[in-house]
Amino acid sequence: MSGHSKWHNIKIKKQKVDLVRGKLFSKLAREIAVAAKEGGANPDGNPRLRTAVERAREAGVPNDNITRSLQRGAGELAGATYETIMYEGYAHGGVAVLVEVLTDNRNRTASDIRSLFSRYGGALGAAGSVSWMFDRVGLITLERSKTKEDDVLSAALDAGAEDVRTAGEVFEVVTSPEQLFKVKQALEPSKLPILSADITLVPKNTVRVEGKDAQHVLQLMDALEDHDDVQHVYANFDIPDEILQQVG
Repeated sequence: MSGHSKWHNIKIKKQKVDLVRGKLFSKLAREIAVAAKEGGANPDGNPRLRTAVERAREAGVPNDNITRSLQRGAGELAGATYETIMYEGYAHGGVAVLVEVLTDNRNRTASDIRSLFSRYGGALGAAGSVSWMFDRVGLITLERSKTKEDDVLSAALDAGAEDVRTAGEVFEVVTSPEQLFKVKQALEPSKLPILSADITLVPKNTVRVEGKDAQHVLQLMDALEDHDDVQHVYANFDIPDEILQQVG
């Protein structure tokens, strides 16, 4: 199993900590506002917005907060103006890293991200230096202990999913970004134990890292994800399960 998949599942659990600190609500609200601004305030025609709204609802963000974020993105309410920026770079061991941020101060955020990469032995690269190593997909995860693979395969493939695979404690259903919610909705009547449904970036190939290099990579990932402006971090590492489990 790739380290990328296991890290994705660990992040789902770590979101509970972010929720306690209030950080997750803030990030989700910001994502809704920017998605509405860039792609329109109708979730049916804006996959990025629909994903953000679904995630906010699943996290327990009040409907009033979601509505205000939509209005802010549509220009109906005043507020800070955020822009989406993707930073690209490398961590220890040649691991490719993509960092998606939403910021109202490009210079401040660029300085912060560069400092974090440097602190943990990485370096920022030019635009396009690592993004070609990733594919954008829809990804649905289901709790493996509470369902059967045949049931997931049958429901997902009938609904138009591209692939179903096993990743440790979960099943992963891979879709095109446009088909994510159609497939998710097709799985829901079967009462399948869905843990998450996101549009995400997955690496085409992974880089194996161990020992101190692996520790430095995970420290960088944690530090980046803890930054207020960072929405998502993607990387192509493959780290031994025992090291990932310590983090989890």
